[in-house]
Amino acid sequence: MKTQYEIGVIGAGNAAEGIVHGILRNTILFADRMIVSDPCPSRRRFFTERFNIDVTDDNAYLVQSSYIVVLAIKPQQCVEVCEGIAEYIREDHLIVSIMAGVSTASIEAMFPNAQTRVVRAMPNLPAHVGAGMAGVCKGKYAQEVDLLRAQRIFDAAGRSIVIEREAQMDAVTAVSGTGPAYFYFFVEALAAAGERAGLSRQQADILAKQACFGAARMMLESGESPSVLRDKVASPGGTTEAAMERMASNDVFEHICDAVLAAWKRSQELGR
Repeated sequence: MKTQYEIGVIGAGNAAEGIVHGILRNTILFADRMIVSDPCPSRRRFFTERFNIDVTDDNAYLVQSSYIVVLAIKPQQCVEVCEGIAEYIREDHLIVSIMAGVSTASIEAMFPNAQTRVVRAMPNLPAHVGAGMAGVCKGKYAQEVDLLRAQRIFDAAGRSIVIEREAQMDAVTAVSGTGPAYFYFFVEALAAAGERAGLSRQQADILAKQACFGAARMMLESGESPSVLRDKVASPGGTTEAAMERMASNDVFEHICDAVLAAWKRSQELGR
């Protein structure tokens, strides 16, 4: 079968949407060089209508007609999907997996007919707006050029960093992969507190979101550490100090660390 697509994405969920959007927005590829597969007709229709790219429900066709195959599926689907495409994997394929917890060695073992080049990545939801973060690492057979190809995909939707030791990918998952959810949770709490203090829901929502957006942007653009910037907001005996003292007395810092470590452990469990 003639290879006609540069990238084929198996799975048409939120992660795949962010990846495809980034590639097209930055003209890394044109739409006719990508294809997405998914068993759900509504998701296939969504990708066709929004991105004008080819779609299919046939993973075997996608693999045979693509050079880079992105596994944008849940870890629980790994065995079923990989067994279904194993006979079609070629030596010239590059497999890019965004499955949490699934090691490159596990994926390589599912394709025994080839020394499969695998790059494991963990992107996150802000890829949808070009502000994503991804950690990437290469498997046993992948080359440096494969790592660069994978980074090009994720850099189109934000930034990426190379993780040398694959064991650290579970930490990447816990910090940046899951990280946006912790942030959204904090914004929810911040806005809820504003309402309790007498603001309308709309006022509290706008104030909380913009405060967090501005704080994140200043942290990135100034290059200063979070602790230094936090000290710049606080003044002795002031409102910030009162808030920080209450957080300290309730061990909020440690509770956040515990939550992130729970995500880290879950990522490890998914790979077993």
